[in-house]
Amino acid sequence: MSNDEFRAAMSRLASGVVLVTAQEPPLDPDDPQAPRGEDVGMTATAFMSVSLDPPLVLVGLREGSRMDDLLDEQPLWAVSVLSESQRHVAGRFAMKGRVSDRLLFADIPYRRGEVSGAPLVGGALATLECRTEQRVAAGDHTLVIGRVLTASLPSADGGPLAYFKGRYRQLG
Repeated sequence: MSNDEFRAAMSRLASGVVLVTAQEPPLDPDDPQAPRGEDVGMTATAFMSVSLDPPLVLVGLREGSRMDDLLDEQPLWAVSVLSESQRHVAGRFAMKGRVSDRLLFADIPYRRGEVSGAPLVGGALATLECRTEQRVAAGDHTLVIGRVLTASLPSADGGPLAYFKGRYRQLG
């Protein structure tokens, strides 16, 4: 089986779309006046609930990606479950060779998570703040299992953004 055959088969599985975010640690954690680290975001479709007790979720990250490296050192992160009207957010944070994440967040409404300090996207169907419990190497990805520390439902408007056959889709 080739990579293309596997990719084509898996493209037939519809997935929800989330934005995973985290804040880099300050340059000098011992200095309260030190500048905060940069916000980082990444679109993910490999995201799922793992357990209700304790509340755990899992996200798949490409090994060696900026988010993989960041979550290796920063245990606190967040997830915004994107709505069908947030296709532009998903596309922006999925670009390869993109500009600085600081510029990508510039015109997107968000609030900071109380626990993680990570951006939580305004208009998301749900937001979660997590702490890494376990990292598992799996082929060319890292599976990050996080304990959910907070969960909220900021918006009930619209349906979920889905990913199917290599494109963002709406249900219905």
